[in-house]
Amino acid sequence: MDQILNNILLTVLSTIRDVLPIGLLLVFFQLVVLKERIPNLKRTIIGFLYVIAGLALFLIGLQEALFPLGDIMAKQLTDPAFLAPGGDTSVTIEWWHYYWVYIFAAAIGFSTTVAEPSLMAVAIKANEASGGAISPWGLRIAVAIGVAISIALGAFRIVTGTPLAAYMIVGYLLVVVQTMFAPKMIVPLAYDSGGVTTSTVTVPLVTALGLGLASTVPGRSVLIDGFGLIALASLFPMITVMGYAQLSHFTARKRDDTNKD
Repeated sequence: MDQILNNILLTVLSTIRDVLPIGLLLVFFQLVVLKERIPNLKRTIIGFLYVIAGLALFLIGLQEALFPLGDIMAKQLTDPAFLAPGGDTSVTIEWWHYYWVYIFAAAIGFSTTVAEPSLMAVAIKANEASGGAISPWGLRIAVAIGVAISIALGAFRIVTGTPLAAYMIVGYLLVVVQTMFAPKMIVPLAYDSGGVTTSTVTVPLVTALGLGLASTVPGRSVLIDGFGLIALASLFPMITVMGYAQLSHFTARKRDDTNKD
């Protein structure tokens, strides 16, 4: 019990230390640069306290639940007794025997991205800025599909031991080509969508999954193969968001042509 309370206290103090520079920066610009009083000071202070409490509880949850859960699931899914057909551990395990790992990786990528607070914020602002043309749920689902594909592909890369550079080169070439043909209004948003996926919910679980896989798949290095999933998670949402916009644009044009006829 004492250790739990000590962890909570240390996490709260660490959160205050991380949030304090942001608060000081905002106060400095408001009072010194803008020379204006802070509006709704009481509400602002209460809001900062909520932020500190929420972040501290979230970090505690990561340390006590999400990190261990991702590691345990990776180890269970790569257990030879689970992978081998009929539980026959004498059978040589091939990359296709890891299909449950790929399914689990895709499910983790999709679900964590849909729940990502930073993506929700971007989706809401994109909807407001576009006058409702960009659907918040449509954007979130498009990004989540991209992350699901990337994490499943990253799990495949770890299992097979193929180099990360090959995936990144091909992926960014595809992004460059898509950028030339995608609607111009969606390109900056697509690029930002790749960045918001590497945030508070997605990163801990994906990192735990990658490290767990690298530590249990025979012949893999935790340092070389365990990392790299986050890079893929930033890449593929750009592809799926631009693809979503291109598909929507094509559908709208086809509908307009049909109405003219």
